[in-house]
Amino acid sequence: MKKLYLLTVALLFLGVSAAVAQDVRYDFDKDKDFSKYRTYKWVPIKGADQPDGLTSKQITAAIDAELAAKGMTKTDADTADLYIGYQTAIGQEKEFTSYNTGWGYGPGWGGGWYGGGMSTSSTYGSTSTVYVGQLDLSIYDLAQKQLVWRGVATRTLDPKAKPEKKQKNITKAVQKLLKNFPPQPKK
Repeated sequence: MKKLYLLTVALLFLGVSAAVAQDVRYDFDKDKDFSKYRTYKWVPIKGADQPDGLTSKQITAAIDAELAAKGMTKTDADTADLYIGYQTAIGQEKEFTSYNTGWGYGPGWGGGWYGGGMSTSSTYGSTSTVYVGQLDLSIYDLAQKQLVWRGVATRTLDPKAKPEKKQKNITKAVQKLLKNFPPQPKK
């Protein structure tokens, strides 16, 4: 019985960790030599959803730090190698959680074996609202006027998170999003 309980708890934690994990996707122009890009400039994306001023500052600071660690330099000059813009989205999803107080059939399954039979069990359920945030980062080659890299990070959000936790989550999402940027050249 103790092993069954531990297995149930382990599966519950696996389910919870999957629900809060970040989903990251990216794509890039495979014909571009990303080693030639050294400078970038922030540009707004017309019509894009933007977060509040504090969150916007946290996102750009996290992206700036990651790009600086990769040897790129931010500039305000219109001659930057790359233009970078981002947009955000927050959506709501309903999550249904159910749990059962028993396993249905008792020992012997059906009363014929060892005198067992049906046992009583109850299933309980609850719904909750889950907030999902998305950060979409687009990088354009200024000279070619083309999108050369685009990435999206998606994560469940805690609307009650403290500012430190929110900053930590943004930093982590940006690190994961830019982990494979710039793409390695073909060999």
